[in-house]
Amino acid sequence: MESRVLSGATTVSAGIPRLSKPARLSPTCFAAVRLAGAVDGSGGNLIWGRQLRPAILLESSSPLASSVPVTKREILRPSLAAASSPAEGSDSSGDAKVGFFEKYPTLITGFFFFMWYFLNVIFNILNKKIYNYFPYPYFVSVIHLGVGVVYCLVSWAVGLPKRAPIDSNQLKLLIPVAVCHALGHVTSNVSFAAVAVSFTHTIKALEPFFNAAASQFILGQQIPLTLWLSLAPVVLGVSMASLTELSFNWLGFISAMISNISFTYRSIYSKKAMTDMDSTNLYAYISIIALFVCIPPAIIFEGPQLLKSGFSDAIAKVGLTKFITDLFWVGMFYHLYNQLATNTLERVAPLTHAVGNVLKRVFVIGFSIVVFGNRISTQTGIGTCIAIAGVAIYSFIKAKMEEEKRVRPSKKHIRKYEPMNL
Repeated sequence: MESRVLSGATTVSAGIPRLSKPARLSPTCFAAVRLAGAVDGSGGNLIWGRQLRPAILLESSSPLASSVPVTKREILRPSLAAASSPAEGSDSSGDAKVGFFEKYPTLITGFFFFMWYFLNVIFNILNKKIYNYFPYPYFVSVIHLGVGVVYCLVSWAVGLPKRAPIDSNQLKLLIPVAVCHALGHVTSNVSFAAVAVSFTHTIKALEPFFNAAASQFILGQQIPLTLWLSLAPVVLGVSMASLTELSFNWLGFISAMISNISFTYRSIYSKKAMTDMDSTNLYAYISIIALFVCIPPAIIFEGPQLLKSGFSDAIAKVGLTKFITDLFWVGMFYHLYNQLATNTLERVAPLTHAVGNVLKRVFVIGFSIVVFGNRISTQTGIGTCIAIAGVAIYSFIKAKMEEEKRVRPSKKHIRKYEPMNL
């Protein structure tokens, strides 16, 4: 790369010829030194270039070498000094200081998992408690998304994170994802309001089956036989649990199934809407779009009843302050656990991702049974365990397949948004 030597006021006369490259370069010429602007040992010559090759200067036979008595060591002195000087923030031995996050990555990842599970469990418990005195899932779904959207707007206003721009093409790709996200979110809440939390999560364990079916018959992807066989315990376990579930009703069951289908199509559209935007901004945009999708059904299906007796009955049961604070916090927990889940799963490998999702569902089912004292039959308990075990086997197999795909060389590296489920 071309380098220039600009003369000073007194040390070198005008008309210095341009340095020419030698006919043969030693192997050391490939070691490049980057300079922003360095002054040589004589104090007059400013060596300026985007990339300076020391071997070119050392072997150059230009008139500069005879007119100015500068040694080879002096020419290289500024660059060597810059290279050998300790970096800012380094200790006396020259080693860079290691921050807490870099020093204990496993501890930080474990903390992320703990907060993800904790927020998820708190959300499910508080959500069900609200439905016990305010059974309006469409309106509560709007609150979930509305509080999250306000949180995103405030975060953008303070620059944490900085808002990523979005164009019309990206918006068209994200609209189907957001519509499926909104439909799956609303139907999940309808199911939560109608049946026990543990039963809804047991039904939602069927989601991998719907994902595999969509991949096979809609996307045309060949699903291995081992993956299909791993789904048999899931179907069997959910069937056993459903037959003897004490809180069973068709509204809760069908709503959970529609939620599975909606989230399956959301995954399909997410793959088509690949983008290099970070997951935090993507989730914010999808939440905004989903909010506008959820508002009309809430007004149509629950608006008249809310104005007639819904709000007044809830306030009479728990008081205005608790009613408002419950709605605010359930929306905050919903947004934070989804956002934290996305950030957590970005830090781990696919196999750890699979384990995390399975354990999350186990935690939610277990804590909901303990907190609400739901009575379950022996067959329901056995069926739930079989279903969760099947999900674990499926997740392990699928994680290994994804790991094999990831290690293969690819032509493009595009980040994909994978939204979290309730």
